Amino acid sequence: MSLNHTIVSIGTLSRNRFWNEQDAKRVAHSTTTLVRSGSTAILIDPGLPAELLVRRLDERAGMGVGDIDTVFLTNFRPAHRRALPALSKSTWFMHEPEIEAMRRHLAEMRRSLLDEGPTGKGQSEEELLRLIAAEESLLERVQSAPEKLTPAVHLYPTAGVTPGASGLLLAGPARTTIVAGDAVVTRDYFEGGRVWEHAEDVEEAKRSFMDILEVADEIVPGHDNAFAVFGR
Repeated sequence: MSLNHTIVSIGTLSRNRFWNEQDAKRVAHSTTTLVRSGSTAILIDPGLPAELLVRRLDERAGMGVGDIDTVFLTNFRPAHRRALPALSKSTWFMHEPEIEAMRRHLAEMRRSLLDEGPTGKGQSEEELLRLIAAEESLLERVQSAPEKLTPAVHLYPTAGVTPGASGLLLAGPARTTIVAGDAVVTRDYFEGGRVWEHAEDVEEAKRSFMDILEVADEIVPGHDNAFAVFGR
């Protein structure tokens, strides 16, 4: 079975600690990767706005959103899924523990809002409830990812940054590539041996980081270009 991958869009952070940035300077978006495994086209983390993603897919792969069979989300953070509604004809997958964690989170947000009302100035309770309902509706369409999306594309759990985060392992004939999501934020973070400072469970994130280091010949990080791993 043929297997290849293309970086459709290189992601970025709103602020990068390795560049001594203390305040947000840009809109964060994830690295988006296209994996072609046999006849299956898998798009991972469509973090750009839809109109930009459409252009990048054409520029980088000569494809449109209608050519994508499967969308895989490494986590449910908005920076990893902005273009999701534009991919409505595709099957959407995410790791089951991440789906369940997000269901609990949205339900807790709803309960807190109904019990305590909005905090501070800004959106009304009605507006916030509409936003939560929209998130729940989007999440409802996301299916639990199988252990293998294709014979060469395997689920690779990376809990820590979020409770149920998962990357994908691409089992090529000559190298193993892991599309890591935020388990490896950027190359700078990887080379500095650091996990993302906003991880929900830092110790779990460190374990996921080390697992990737042990296995990967190449890493596609959550917010940077792909890079090879030399000398473990």
